Order: sequence, then C-alpha cells, then structure tokens
Amino acid sequence: MKILVVDDEADVQPLFLQRFRKEIKSGGIEFNFALSGEEALHFLEDHHSQVILILSDINMPGMSGLELLRNIRQHYEKPPPVVMMITAYGDDENYKQSMELGADDFLTKPLDFSNLKDKLKHLEQ
Repeated sequence: MKILVVDDEADVQPLFLQRFRKEIKSGGIEFNFALSGEEALHFLEDHHSQVILILSDINMPGMSGLELLRNIRQHYEKPPPVVMMITAYGDDENYKQSMELGADDFLTKPLDFSNLKDKLKHLEQ
C-alpha cells in the first residue's frame, strides 16, 4: 500500500518510519512524504494511480490541507485515493469542511498510531 503523508513539519517523517518499520520492512506499506500541498500535487501528477491513501495536515503554509483535498477530489476520480485529514485542532469547523470536501476520515494530533494501523487494516480488505 502506497501512502503519501503531507505535513509541513519535517519531524513527521521519521516518526512514521519508526512507527511503521515492521510494515515497511515486510513490504506491506510504502511511505512517501510531501512538505506542502503543492509538493503533494506534483507527486500525484506522476503517481496518482499508485497512491492508495493520503494523510494530510490541514494547517500548512501556502496551500492548506483543505485546498489540497478540494484539488484531489476534482482531479483524481479514478482510482479515488482515500484521504484522511490530520489537524492539531479537533475543531468542528475543520471537521465539517473536511467532510464536505470529501475526506474519508479525520484524525487529530498527536496521532494515535495504533488507531491509524487499525484503519489501514480495513483499507487493505
């Protein structure tokens, strides 16, 4: 399963690689990282058919995660990637906007990695 993590904080990358090292080693999951919405769209231009899941932060400089989500839903219908939005603020407005724009799920920081792994297992089925 190819996963694209979009977050402007660079320390997110080693955290994911550490928490999923067994799954990465077994070949079950491959992570790619983008530090901005713009970088994520460039990645998707070349790899959209391979990306199964996008985990995107909402609050980023430049293009926000919500703008990225809107863009993905407008341009990548087949196959549609699963998009989970991540925010440090579990506020109702971001949740509402995420769902209206077509997010599949909404997670809050700090991430509960065991919960995320459970969600990934359901995607694989």
